[in-house]
Amino acid sequence: MKVSVKVPASSANLGPGFDCLGMALPIYNIITIEETVIPGTGVEINMLAGDEAFDEIAFDDIPKDENNIVYKAVEMLYNSIGQVPSELKITIQSQIPITRGLGSSSAVIVGGLMAANKLLGSPADEAALLAIATEVEGHPDNVAPAILGGVVLASQEEDGTVSYFKLDWPDDWDITVCIPDFQLPTEIARSVLPKEVPMQDAIYNAKHLAMLVQALNTKDEKLMRKALKDKLHQPYREKLVPGMKEIMDAFTHEDRVLGCVLSGAGPSMLIISHKYDVDKIKNVVTDIWEKQNIKVDVRSLKVEEQGAVVE
Repeated sequence: MKVSVKVPASSANLGPGFDCLGMALPIYNIITIEETVIPGTGVEINMLAGDEAFDEIAFDDIPKDENNIVYKAVEMLYNSIGQVPSELKITIQSQIPITRGLGSSSAVIVGGLMAANKLLGSPADEAALLAIATEVEGHPDNVAPAILGGVVLASQEEDGTVSYFKLDWPDDWDITVCIPDFQLPTEIARSVLPKEVPMQDAIYNAKHLAMLVQALNTKDEKLMRKALKDKLHQPYREKLVPGMKEIMDAFTHEDRVLGCVLSGAGPSMLIISHKYDVDKIKNVVTDIWEKQNIKVDVRSLKVEEQGAVVE
């Protein structure tokens, strides 16, 4: 039996929603799991590149054995029902750029879990899959929108369960995703974050996340412009992303640009606007990054309202 799952990319944090807020985007990975019939073959993992050919080199660094994050998630699911994985062939068709802040690891975790769950006869419900995916990934900001689609605010509780609710994204708020041609591994992006932050910075982010939720609920553009601010992660990661400050500064006073944020751990950036010239965004971003000898892929995207789908 063979099962394939199509999983969307995701952009986490959206400024103040550090480790708890994310949105699904229409770029996809397809994860296929097949139970093989030859005993003793173990796990076989194949990586297939999509359109982003510059990521093919990155595939060399991805484990092709039991240390692969997809297999670890699958093994955790099997163990949760008292089983161990049989011989499996796992194929990952990757269109989501790797280590760019677009949830590539979450997508393969979710895809592997959902495919394995289908193979097992669907013993795990949505809540269980979300809890396992969060445990593997470490936080729910990417895995929740990957599973559920849309914009999701999620929290991992002390008992391991994940509480979440979906937020409506206004149809006329445009999302421009700017993907540079260099990688920023999440572990490096997290290594620059302080273990403790000033109380006023924690309060600042709590206030701005509340503003963001209210801005989405009311489609309040003025409030959204205020909300998309952060003091917990972006200021520390700025030094890892050449041109980040210049890009943010370039759109600060543009009336129809609601905000510019780092996508996840970076280095990709999101520019949120309303009826603003996307070509102008592309020109500005391209010009700034070209001065840093960085090529960039700029895409105008809508929120992907559908999460992972078993094909």
